Amino acid sequence: MDIKTFFNIAGGVALFLYGIKLMSEALQFIAGDKMRQLIGTLTKTPLRGIFVGILVTVLIQSSTGTTVMTVSFVNTGLLNLTQAIGIIMGANIGTTVTAQIIAFKIEAFALPLIFIGVFMSIFAKKKQISYLSSGIVGLGLLFMGMQTMESATHIISQHRDMLLILSRNPLTGVLAGMILTILIQSSAATIGLTMAVASQGLIGLDAAVPIILGDNLGTTLTAVVVAMGATRPAKQAAAAHVLFNLIGTVIFLLAFPVYREIILWSSPDIGRQIANAHTIFNVLNTVIFFPFVSLLAKLISTIIPLRPEDRPEDVMYLDPKLINISSASAVEAVKDELLHMGRIIHKMFDLIRETFFEFDEAKLEERRKKFDSLEDSVNKLTRAISEYSSEIWQRGVSDEVSTVLGCYVNASLDLERIGDRVENLIERADVMNHYLSDEAVEEFRDMYETTGLAVDTAMASIEHENSEQAHHVIYDLEKRIDSQERTYRKKHIDRLNRGECDPEKGVNFITLLSNLERIGDHSNNIAGYTLDILAMSK
Repeated sequence: MDIKTFFNIAGGVALFLYGIKLMSEALQFIAGDKMRQLIGTLTKTPLRGIFVGILVTVLIQSSTGTTVMTVSFVNTGLLNLTQAIGIIMGANIGTTVTAQIIAFKIEAFALPLIFIGVFMSIFAKKKQISYLSSGIVGLGLLFMGMQTMESATHIISQHRDMLLILSRNPLTGVLAGMILTILIQSSAATIGLTMAVASQGLIGLDAAVPIILGDNLGTTLTAVVVAMGATRPAKQAAAAHVLFNLIGTVIFLLAFPVYREIILWSSPDIGRQIANAHTIFNVLNTVIFFPFVSLLAKLISTIIPLRPEDRPEDVMYLDPKLINISSASAVEAVKDELLHMGRIIHKMFDLIRETFFEFDEAKLEERRKKFDSLEDSVNKLTRAISEYSSEIWQRGVSDEVSTVLGCYVNASLDLERIGDRVENLIERADVMNHYLSDEAVEEFRDMYETTGLAVDTAMASIEHENSEQAHHVIYDLEKRIDSQERTYRKKHIDRLNRGECDPEKGVNFITLLSNLERIGDHSNNIAGYTLDILAMSK
């Protein structure tokens, strides 16, 4: 093969991959907040996981990307192994859509599609039209890549002896497909190249089908690499992907004569036969395995057992790999990290309750150290969310998703300030138990419980995107907190005037009330972000 032929084939593959990338970005931008909501439904049943896996793979145009996302979600505890297997099955089916598209012989429309897409982008005033135009250009580049590969592969006919080896030995074809997919890092590109070679009559179906089977094995490597530095649950998910495709490949090789006849029956065209071979393998493999999902999960759990330390602390959900795969999934990771922050804040409130209302001088220092550790975690998470979100914005997201991400970042800043206010409370724990009257203590307890409820309800409104909970914080709890602060401050000033509380230390009670009132303000802000998110989804 001369250098010109090599670059023609390499350039065709590059055009193909770039076309897929443009289509993926366009689909994700057009999907906008719906893509984010789709990612949020992943923690359901294996059957739903299959459908979600298919849809996400179609949107991001990469089964490897969906699988890496799944490994990341398992790594952070969002999915269990059984649910992950369902999504992996769906991803394998979803990736066959691209193969079916490129099997259409419409290469002649490549340049017209690129022209239409570029023309639309020049005059597009709405972003949705601009995204659509990018997707059309991507589709045109995909077909141009196929055309370039096909026009270059006829040179390979000089090496027909090497190609005949693939026909004689299916295992060689499987190995070739696996290595090619590992090198190109795209199962769709491997299938496209196989179609290009087959369309020139250089290989037949007997050689092409094993390459497709090897392609399905090669696509598992990326998930394995991602899982190497992750937790054991993530390693389990990667192992499930490998076993699923490996066992399926063995089954279809053993049943090759029947498999071949089904493919021949499906279409007379070699390109469509290759696309159908890919679809038939992944659909039937899912049908075969689905009744045994639980058994497969148990087998993998036996091979790779979990350990108690396999649960991350501090930053749990912000996996950098998600940013490169799908901005929508990365935004969902920010939401999960925000909810993680909320759970830490809840622990801080519980610790304040123990310190103030179950006062024990001997345990005070220990509780303060525990509190400092929680406060440090909140600060780390705030920085991590801001940095991670900046990277997402740099990659580019739709206006809808950008607004949602901004709400999450702002909510994390409000949570950090709530942490600071709660810290101000614990610094005055001795005041509560030595210098205040019983009446003042009960008033503080009343306002403290209302404030804690406001924080929890605001975070619940973010988690469930619930307008009723958001309105409850804004119109009920926030007003109640403000009223309590005014009433109890006035009562305490009267007590100070009557000498019922220590005049020097007792004045700190007003500072305690002020901090609770500010926490209520931040809870109100968080509830407001929920309403902003809901407004974007309408």
